Amino acid sequence: MKAVATLVDVLAPAHEHEFEATPGLPEALPAHETQLWQGSPDAWLLARQALHVDVVLAYFGALLAWRGVASAYDGASLGQTLMALAGMLPLIALALGLLGTIAWLMARTTVYTITDKRVVMRVGVVLSITFNLPFAQIASAAFRPRGAGGDIVLDLAGNDRIAYLHLWPHVRPWKIKRTQPMLRGLSQAQAVAQTLAAALKQAEAARHALPLRAVGTVDARSGVPTLVAKPLAHAA
Repeated sequence: MKAVATLVDVLAPAHEHEFEATPGLPEALPAHETQLWQGSPDAWLLARQALHVDVVLAYFGALLAWRGVASAYDGASLGQTLMALAGMLPLIALALGLLGTIAWLMARTTVYTITDKRVVMRVGVVLSITFNLPFAQIASAAFRPRGAGGDIVLDLAGNDRIAYLHLWPHVRPWKIKRTQPMLRGLSQAQAVAQTLAAALKQAEAARHALPLRAVGTVDARSGVPTLVAKPLAHAA
């Protein structure tokens, strides 16, 4: 697992990939590695799922309703009530605009890449961090349908973990101690999940098909050297 951090200009596309050999990747792919898919989150899905715009809309809707009922109860005319409600609209528009802009920046600066050997996540609005997740470090992957799109959750093997704040919002919610990276807000999530599943299955089959090598060991009780066959390490 490898993380590479770079500063990017979110407003200048030409500068955004200045430190990348190719968009979304910190270095060019080796000759024996093939890119299977690359994409970014959908900004609207990211706004709804990560920034909870739906909840914010419901809150402001309830606030408007309460303000209208309170004005009517106080004996205000219809015109006065409408004016009171209209006075809240700039604040609501500002809040929703900020959330929408944040979601757009997150989606624009995020690139997910799947190759036949690893998953690469380039995330971060101002400080861009690239996480390389080799298939050997991915214990399992799960598809979560979410309305029109969905997420792909990666469960990491071993004890190495990525800090929750480094990954957010590209991490499974509330899994703070044992973080699970997540390809979030994908509009074609099911097709991407199938691509990843096929690549993981093929990589696992390739690992089991590796030739064996003889490793010398010593029996703890008898002290007699023995040979144990173990898979050869993959050249990659």
